[in-house]
Amino acid sequence: MEFATRKRRQPPAIIIVSLIDIMIVLLIFMMVTTTFKQQPALKLALPETRQKLQPGATDSRVIVTVAKQAPFFYLGDRPLTLDKLQEELAARAAQDPKTSLSIRADTDSPWGQIVKLMDVAKAAKITVANAYIKSAPAQ
Repeated sequence: MEFATRKRRQPPAIIIVSLIDIMIVLLIFMMVTTTFKQQPALKLALPETRQKLQPGATDSRVIVTVAKQAPFFYLGDRPLTLDKLQEELAARAAQDPKTSLSIRADTDSPWGQIVKLMDVAKAAKITVANAYIKSAPAQ
């Protein structure tokens, strides 16, 4: 009886360079098609309106959030006092004279705080562009 010796097969050659290329292409595709949603630092109950909202797309706008309890003012996710906010707005207005202010205010935020914010913006020579409000469904 004659036994045949088995030949050892060579493992298939995997070209790792082409796999890396494919992974990079997939990564770039995922990065380009992914949308990033800006998450606010505070949960706000924005007031509603029945009118259509116009997008205020200016590159030189400052968004200040007014909360319903102290600390009232937030620039991004940083809480600020009114004096620090005035300094920050004056510095931004000095950098770019076309800077505008957008106010995000909670429904229950004190109106006096919003008026103070508008006064501070006026003192810093910044125009109040718009206020963020939630559009109510059409009836």
